[in-house]
Amino acid sequence: MKYTSLLLLLSLILYTCTNPETKTERLPYLGVNEISESGDTIRHTIQPFSFLSQDSALITEEYLKNKITIVDFFFSTCPTICPIMSTNMRELQQLWETESSIQFLSHTVDPETDTPNRLKRYAERKNADLKNWQFVTGEKNELYTQGLRSYLVSTQEDVLAPGGFLHSSLFALIDKNLHLRGVYDGTSKKDIEQLNKDIKILLNEK
Repeated sequence: MKYTSLLLLLSLILYTCTNPETKTERLPYLGVNEISESGDTIRHTIQPFSFLSQDSALITEEYLKNKITIVDFFFSTCPTICPIMSTNMRELQQLWETESSIQFLSHTVDPETDTPNRLKRYAERKNADLKNWQFVTGEKNELYTQGLRSYLVSTQEDVLAPGGFLHSSLFALIDKNLHLRGVYDGTSKKDIEQLNKDIKILLNEK
């Protein structure tokens, strides 16, 4: 599948690039760009979505606008990587708790189990601060499509996988204009360190 192949390629792009005109660090834009009829470049952008939060509030792509957002996919009964990912996400949240332009968004891959109430209890167990961290659920196909098409991460049911689901361990870094600027292994301390560095670059980006 072309999106899976693209993901494998993009997961290697965890470095910054340098703008030769300004001599300042800039992050790459990930995803497939398009060219408009006028010849302008249309960058890969997060697609519109509509999900329910842990408080049964409607969360759409508007949530991402004008903020730097760290995104992941998980499920509350995950016995393997999800607890590590959630712990690392919480540590990121604590590190950036005074920065109002940074927020977090976690999607369940098991919406049949993860109702808003279930997500709320999960967030409480993980000591997540819900003022800038939303846990969302919705229709399974919509969640999976959003992961693949917008964040370039794969999710799927698999009866042979621990917990019954296979999903990426990647954290996606989204800029204030809904562009994908980085992907990082959410279970890797080294990648989390790189993510922190890249957040600082985005904060300084004009």
